[in-house]
Amino acid sequence: MKVYKVKVNGKVYEVEVESVTESNATITTPSKAPVTEEKSTPVVSNGAGTDLKAPMAGTILDVKVKVGDSVNVGDVICILEAMKLENEVVADTAGVIQSIAVSKGDSVQNGQLLVVIG
Repeated sequence: MKVYKVKVNGKVYEVEVESVTESNATITTPSKAPVTEEKSTPVVSNGAGTDLKAPMAGTILDVKVKVGDSVNVGDVICILEAMKLENEVVADTAGVIQSIAVSKGDSVQNGQLLVVIG
């Protein structure tokens, strides 16, 4: 063991430091969390529509449209809460809502399908 004198805020302390060799060193690493599959609702799209996807991860606070509604570019489709901020997700194309893949209270990931506009 080595003894060192350390001065902290004007007061001197004696510190003993033990030398560690590879033979008595212990390294502990945290275990990885188990991988779980995300639960998702299957959405069937006939390919004729435009997918509107979540621009960021968050929670759906409200869905402003229903299947069959006509929407124009810029119309609010849903409200997405992310980092305590409410974000309006707007239509990027005009058309009719063909399907809705989320509902109020759902957690969504970045790029997850929200609605299909045809």
